[in-house]
Amino acid sequence: MSRPSLDVVCDAGPLIHLHELDCLELVADFQTVLVPGQVWREVEYHRPDALEHPGVEIQQVSTSISEDVSFQALVRALTLDLGEQAALSLMASHPDAVLLTDDAAARLAARGLGYRVHGSIGILLRAIRRQQRTPHEVLSLLRDLPSRSTLHIRADLLEEIIARGESETGGQ
Repeated sequence: MSRPSLDVVCDAGPLIHLHELDCLELVADFQTVLVPGQVWREVEYHRPDALEHPGVEIQQVSTSISEDVSFQALVRALTLDLGEQAALSLMASHPDAVLLTDDAAARLAARGLGYRVHGSIGILLRAIRRQQRTPHEVLSLLRDLPSRSTLHIRADLLEEIIARGESETGGQ
């Protein structure tokens, strides 16, 4: 399997949630995994082992929060925390990267700024396409998500994702 020539900028959520699911290695095939210092400290506080996962090279990047007036207005309107602000600010210097975040407001901001964005569930589903996990394994992880992870997702949305996955894979 070839390594995509694609960088990712991570917010804390995907690092924490994928580690909780024992799936953090799913980001190892990205060219570069960039983590702003502000996010690094947040992950270090909540789930320090995620930053030293074998086989996953994570680069801590010193990042200044954008002082752009329109960016700061977006931050206030969406109540973005420091890590989300840092990840979005880092995206400005890596516009071809993908932002990994599980925060709905940060996803909305990223799309508004023209960035590609995915979350933990997107990484799990991508694992099927990349042949990193079987459809059965991913569906099992999705079913176990509420008990194995701190990821907050509406139950009906998770059920919809699982049902769609089951219909696409013949119920595996």
